[in-house]
Amino acid sequence: MSDVLLRLVCTAAVTASAVLVPAPAVAATAPSSASAKPVDTRSVPQLLRDLQTLYRQAEQATEAYNGTAEKLKRQRAEVARLDRQLVRARRALAGSRSAVGRLARQQYQGSTELSPYVRLLLSPDPEHALDQSQVIEQLARERAESVARLTGAERRADTLARTARRALAEQIALTGRQKRQRDDVQRRLKDVEALLASLSAGRRAELAELERDGVAAAQKRFLASGALSDTRPPTERGDRAVRYAVDQIGKPYQWGGAGPRSYDCSGLTSQAWVHAGRAIPRTSQEQWARLPHVPLRQLRPGDLVIYFPEATHVALYLGDGMVVQAPRPGTRIKVSPIAANPVLGAVRPDPGGRPLRSYAPPPLPHGASQGSDTGYSAAAPAGGA
Repeated sequence: MSDVLLRLVCTAAVTASAVLVPAPAVAATAPSSASAKPVDTRSVPQLLRDLQTLYRQAEQATEAYNGTAEKLKRQRAEVARLDRQLVRARRALAGSRSAVGRLARQQYQGSTELSPYVRLLLSPDPEHALDQSQVIEQLARERAESVARLTGAERRADTLARTARRALAEQIALTGRQKRQRDDVQRRLKDVEALLASLSAGRRAELAELERDGVAAAQKRFLASGALSDTRPPTERGDRAVRYAVDQIGKPYQWGGAGPRSYDCSGLTSQAWVHAGRAIPRTSQEQWARLPHVPLRQLRPGDLVIYFPEATHVALYLGDGMVVQAPRPGTRIKVSPIAANPVLGAVRPDPGGRPLRSYAPPPLPHGASQGSDTGYSAAAPAGGA
């Protein structure tokens, strides 16, 4: 699917009065053959809702894929750690077995001689006997310690081997899950392509106009509601996160992308904060679940705005009611109105940071606001708080 087609079509927002209904099967609108294409009788608002429903499903699948990818990364690191421990445990076990073997050989080789204890009893020199008794006691302790080390090394190696096998099995399961989720994303995006391919140029233009009008109306209502207050200055790290995100404007959206050439929505926000010196969760759902929440009236540049009831979309707050975001497949990173999608809430990666005394926002590149604003629509009008 060409970027031109996506830019023409996928720039849409649901109007305030629209009520979403489940999307009909895309197959019903796809061409039945190369020579015959059924006429799609859906209204333009219904087409927009159906298209955004498909995009939302793709977004949910993408976030699931990203979450599994993060778990798989951690699991691979755990397997590698356990493997290193197991190698050390097996070396220690081999050393303990070697020490016990030497003791066994020494005992066997001295089996025809008098026992050291008998020699101690027959010794004519009391002082020599005392010294010899201490040597025998030390030898006995060393033998007991060698046997104990061998027993402990065997237990540790056995426990590590079982743990490593379980960790590897989990890694294999995560790999399979990731593949299924990747296939799910690709299948859902093909559904979007099929819907887009079924539309005429005129209907695509109507979709684009409807989206633009919807976003403008949603932003106007959102700002008039008083949900936002005067812009607060960011912290030093928040400023660095904002400047990093602004530097990425114009780069393409790519599901699963975390830079430096392309990003998805949470890939952009997580990398912006990594480059600001603060590691945050990779996915929008984890960002919403694990980062401190902040009221919208207290937003400051660098905070993250989370969208949709399932927290499946995220953008970085720029200030003055605008965000930097990676909207959806086929679009590029851009500046958008904060109300382009239904706002769930906001989180702050650096709640203990001190705001800058003076702040000058970074200059925006030419065309920073061009292109589609909406991500993956929920069952409510865009811009709902």
